[in-house]
Amino acid sequence: MAGTVTDKVSAVSNLIRLRNQSGTLLLMMPSLWSLVLAADGHPSLTLLAIFIVGSFVMRSAGCAFNDLVDQDIDCDVARTRERPLPSGQLERIEAVFVFIILLGAAAFLLTFLNQRTVFLSLGAVGLVMLYPFAKRMIAMPQAVLGVAFGWGAIMAWVAVREVVEAPPLLIFLATVFWAIGYDTIYATQDKEDDRRIGVGSTALLFGRFAWVAIGMCFLGMMTCLIAVGMLANIGTWFFVCLGVVSLIMAVQIEQIRRGLTRHDALDMFRSHAWIGVAILIGFVIGLT
Repeated sequence: MAGTVTDKVSAVSNLIRLRNQSGTLLLMMPSLWSLVLAADGHPSLTLLAIFIVGSFVMRSAGCAFNDLVDQDIDCDVARTRERPLPSGQLERIEAVFVFIILLGAAAFLLTFLNQRTVFLSLGAVGLVMLYPFAKRMIAMPQAVLGVAFGWGAIMAWVAVREVVEAPPLLIFLATVFWAIGYDTIYATQDKEDDRRIGVGSTALLFGRFAWVAIGMCFLGMMTCLIAVGMLANIGTWFFVCLGVVSLIMAVQIEQIRRGLTRHDALDMFRSHAWIGVAILIGFVIGLT
């Protein structure tokens, strides 16, 4: 019995991608950018904890729901066929139970936030549940991911100031551009499987011009963040940080133009979690 319990715990860990928290960081960073800016560089420890833990919980819930929706597709994709549901490590009812528990944890965190933020959270849950279906309906599901990941920036701002203003909207738009860029890089791993199955992907949509499209997305992201910095009168070090990040992205675009292996694509995708952290550091230093 102990072995069975251990196996289930391991399967749940794999379901929520516990060993790989790049996705959590990518979801968390825009929220923290907005939270730090809204609080003029000094957010409360309570709000920091809520948005950090909330990012982990909602990303985990998103992974569980995504796997429930995509079980049949995952069976046909080499990279995903060993996930807990397609491999039989977990039953669907068990994955549903995990998803419900995670939503319950997210709901508990909301009890510490103001009513307007709670109202906005309904949109966040809706986006989490919409995203897995996007690839079946549109050619650019990465844009839906960007909206879902950027929504937290608006929630974080409202949690501090109780109104929506220009800076969080620009951070939201920057996140949409950013997510389309880095998730296109991620999607290059599955291009052939996605084409065979018939699901949408910007890696397929952009084709051999993916490096151009990704470059335009990164340019859009940087333009939005520069506008945020100018609107909020953030210090020079913020712009220095953006300059360094822009150089890193330029190097990545050249690597993409030359061609990426699956391993290269995964490593480059994961590097964007740390790019997000670097931008957060820029916000913190620029506001001190």
